[in-house]
Amino acid sequence: MHPALHSWREELPAHFVRALAYVGGWAILSIAAAQFFQSPPVKTAIAPVDRSDWIEIERPFPAFALAIPEAGGQPSSYAIRRHAAGGGRKDILSLGEPDAPTPFLQVEIYRPGSEPVTFAGPVAEVADGAAALGPAALTPDGEPLASKFGPLNLVSFETSNGVARQCLGFVRAYDDPNLRLSGWFCQAGSLVARSTLACALDRLTLLAAGSEPKVGALFAQAELHRSFCGQREPLLAATPKYRLLWQALATRPEPRRVGR
Repeated sequence: MHPALHSWREELPAHFVRALAYVGGWAILSIAAAQFFQSPPVKTAIAPVDRSDWIEIERPFPAFALAIPEAGGQPSSYAIRRHAAGGGRKDILSLGEPDAPTPFLQVEIYRPGSEPVTFAGPVAEVADGAAALGPAALTPDGEPLASKFGPLNLVSFETSNGVARQCLGFVRAYDDPNLRLSGWFCQAGSLVARSTLACALDRLTLLAAGSEPKVGALFAQAELHRSFCGQREPLLAATPKYRLLWQALATRPEPRRVGR
């Protein structure tokens, strides 16, 4: 074999290895430079989830009832909410359209658990409970309302959300049992009469006290003071229809004209 060819064949692997190493070195330097000079990844801030302290029970088992025959054709609802941390329970009963000129009644029975509870006063409590209505011009009534549940603090207010209505809110907190009764009665036009609200609450009854005998005792005592909407004799009229309780609030009859 010619000496020149022999030298070329022996030196070919060495040249190939050096070229490969050269190319590999540049590749490594390029990757390192790209990693060093590239912009840091943009991290999207995750907004915290605003979780409510109260959990809505999907299939509530009613513990109370609000039977008003005069409002038989009106929509009604029953909701139960549990405090996520303390276990307190709110039973919320409503009757009527929440945003309509027709009467609307809502009653809330709150039985606190281990969560911290403070009573901020009638005006603050009614304003907080009726926040969805946009309560305005809240005015406390100095004279409590006499009801079968004892004297109730009253607060009148106007709604600023939806249909303009006049409302009469009520609230009372009990120490033993630890229970708070509150709510409101609204209608378009004139303010709900005190006697009308007392009659509506006269229909609030207990279905099951569960493991709270003191709650059962409270409602049993309330039944002894039931006025039956102005007719105290249960044998004559166990639950008489109160002509101003519902329909008459929405549609008052025109005065009868006397012919000549």
